[in-house]
Amino acid sequence: MKAIRVQQFGEPDVLQLAEVPDLIPGEGQILVRLHAVGINPVETYIRSGKFPNLPPLPYTPGSDGAGTIAALGPGITGWKTGDRVYLAGSVTGTYAEQALCEPAHLHALPDGITFPQGAALGVPYTTAHVALFHRGQIRSGEIVLIHGATGGVGLAAVQLAQTAGSRVLATGGTSAGRSLLLDEGAYAVFDHHSEDCPRQILDATDGRGVDLIIEMLANVNLGKDLPMLAERGRVVVVGSRGPVEINPRDLMARSADIRGMMVFGTPAPVLTEAHFAIVAGLQEGALRPIIAHTFPLAEAARAHKTVMSPGASGKIVLAN
Repeated sequence: MKAIRVQQFGEPDVLQLAEVPDLIPGEGQILVRLHAVGINPVETYIRSGKFPNLPPLPYTPGSDGAGTIAALGPGITGWKTGDRVYLAGSVTGTYAEQALCEPAHLHALPDGITFPQGAALGVPYTTAHVALFHRGQIRSGEIVLIHGATGGVGLAAVQLAQTAGSRVLATGGTSAGRSLLLDEGAYAVFDHHSEDCPRQILDATDGRGVDLIIEMLANVNLGKDLPMLAERGRVVVVGSRGPVEINPRDLMARSADIRGMMVFGTPAPVLTEAHFAIVAGLQEGALRPIIAHTFPLAEAARAHKTVMSPGASGKIVLAN
């Protein structure tokens, strides 16, 4: 089979397509034939060697994907060959034509959801769900701001926040991205490059402030987020690329909270709850992943450059 292999950490060109032996499922394992693979920013940090927990070299990147079950190892029940699934994790990595998985990695992919859409679910939708419901404790009727909402996690958060009965405000860096957010049901959208953006957001709340902010780039925005919070407001930090200076009095005056999260450290029961909600939302039509770009597996390096470029309007995937 074909797979992307990383022999050394570095720039995107270390992502090399290689021929490797076909995989055979062992005890308690499931072999999935991957039709699409999700690209996530965290995989670029790992590839570059700038991540706390690095895999041993060489390795195949990736945790997200979608495809069909090709074979079952001994001891597997509840699945059969041919089942359509999406992956949230694997044993062998997903930038490949095949992946070995444990049952906890697999989730049923509803009819009507394409394989590229299924590949967009694992990290983005579980991150958004945990940020909103577990860490953010979102409640119906609240005003929620999704900051930097045009990427995979942001769009998932826009959709999921609406299922909670919240009024969604969102920011995007391009006119096309902001139009997409309006199409996805955001109540109002803002250009986060504008110096006047915080005032515009406060005006949209009639001055009361925002109850919950999902923050994708805390090193740029966090100091400006806190004055936008309502009484007992919360900021959930999903992403940051460096340090930031804040004024603690902005928290004190509002009895507000800053909460961090990483989906890879989330307790298993919380992730199980998230996947139940994701599958239900897909079946009901409330959730529909949006694909921005599809690249062949051989162009994984190009996909890594694209996922880290500004102006996202959906998810980046590889297709087999």
